Amino acid sequence: MRDLDGNRRYATIEDFRNFVKLAYMAPSVHSSGGTVCEPVDVPVNKRHLDMIYSHIKYSDKPFMGSVTAPERAEDTIAMAKLVFGDDFVENNCVTLNLINANSPMVFDETMVGALKVYARHNQATVISPFILSGAMSPVTVVGTLTQILAEVLAGASFTQLIRKGAPVLFGTFAASISMQSGAPTFGTPEPSLVSYGAAQLARRLGLPFRTGGSLCASKVPDAQAAHESANTINMTLLAGTNFVLHAAGWLEGGLVSSYEKFMIDQDQLGMMQKMAEGVDLSVEAQALDAIREVGPGSHYLGCAHTQANFQTAFYRSALADNNSYEQWEVEGEKRIEQRANALCRSWLEQYEAPALDPAIDEALLAYIKERKDSMPDAFT
Repeated sequence: MRDLDGNRRYATIEDFRNFVKLAYMAPSVHSSGGTVCEPVDVPVNKRHLDMIYSHIKYSDKPFMGSVTAPERAEDTIAMAKLVFGDDFVENNCVTLNLINANSPMVFDETMVGALKVYARHNQATVISPFILSGAMSPVTVVGTLTQILAEVLAGASFTQLIRKGAPVLFGTFAASISMQSGAPTFGTPEPSLVSYGAAQLARRLGLPFRTGGSLCASKVPDAQAAHESANTINMTLLAGTNFVLHAAGWLEGGLVSSYEKFMIDQDQLGMMQKMAEGVDLSVEAQALDAIREVGPGSHYLGCAHTQANFQTAFYRSALADNNSYEQWEVEGEKRIEQRANALCRSWLEQYEAPALDPAIDEALLAYIKERKDSMPDAFT
């Protein structure tokens, strides 16, 4: 974690809940995700229960299930059925999950076990080769794409052997590495080309596509974090991606979740949404009345069309400072990280949980207690 007091520390279940709350409040975030951070204050074999419960309790947005053991996937299904009902879950997709290939060209027992559980219950699997090019795939774009296609087809086909028609997504996580140190690098050209190619392969297969995010290797939300994340999220949009993981809060190649980075990223995601809307060609948007009203040599600030549309005309960032230097100086010379910190604290103070049927909440808590009581704590 990079917490709001500037500390780099291990995450707790309270941090996990906070990130679910922030994702719930962020208009540009559509899913509260899965393992948004690793709550090490809860035993390894039990923490998934608290994590799934947090997604259900503190948000009403779609969430991802546990894949760290087949029995934890079963717990996800059981808890989903307490919320939605047995028949509804078996006939509708209510959660999804991430099945990583252990590249090159291996699916390990843990991933296959979780895949079987979710496919059997008609829940979506995101089949995603985890690629660090040069270590886990060839160093070339085409060589990496060839391997990705083989791995995705193997995993996706296997889901259909488990249950025909089970929903599946074509996923990829592609990064390059430093050939000097072996460390993963982000925001570089080659992984973008891989994702563009993989997106076209997914469309050819007729499968929804997952890639991208706001990825960076930076240790703090600085200029490196900004340009690496911007390069990645722009590519994500332009590739025509359907489902995005790691879209907000990512630092240190995914080893750290940052509150401040989350707030900066979700603001940028709003810009991506605006971009994705494309160009409005309606009569109102063509603005011919405004052009006629203003005529040559005047300005549009006071015309009727501008007055009618000024509130929604442009995306307005809640974090960027566009004022003069003097005003910025008077207001405390605050960097964007400081503004993000303040906005994050404000959101968490204002948070109100979505409604959850008390009977469902009681059933979930009873299930969690029963499962926790059935096994001793394990921290490995």
